[in-house]
Amino acid sequence: MEPIPFSECQIKIRAIDDTMELLSGKWKISIIARLCYQPMRYSELLKNLNGISGKMLSRELQELEINGVIDRTVASTKPLAVSYSVTEYGMSLKTLTDTIADWGLLHRKRILEDF
Repeated sequence: MEPIPFSECQIKIRAIDDTMELLSGKWKISIIARLCYQPMRYSELLKNLNGISGKMLSRELQELEINGVIDRTVASTKPLAVSYSVTEYGMSLKTLTDTIADWGLLHRKRILEDF
């Protein structure tokens, strides 16, 4: 295998840094993974994400919306119903979340086999 030229390596590392900045934190990937399967209301996400505070969920959703990864839809019902879904652009992260899930399953199996 031929080594990657330094400048191409720098470009790849920069892209990884940019991605990690967008997806940084404990919750963003978990939020995206859930929303890839179905739109959810704020309260559903809060129940589904064990340990997240309401303030943190609001912040994470806002950052993902700003970056075009999720959509926030407000239904004109009483009371107002707000739901979140992954955008077409955000759906491009499904491969990443699936890969992380697959690795997590392998890791869990490996750990359990050691006991």
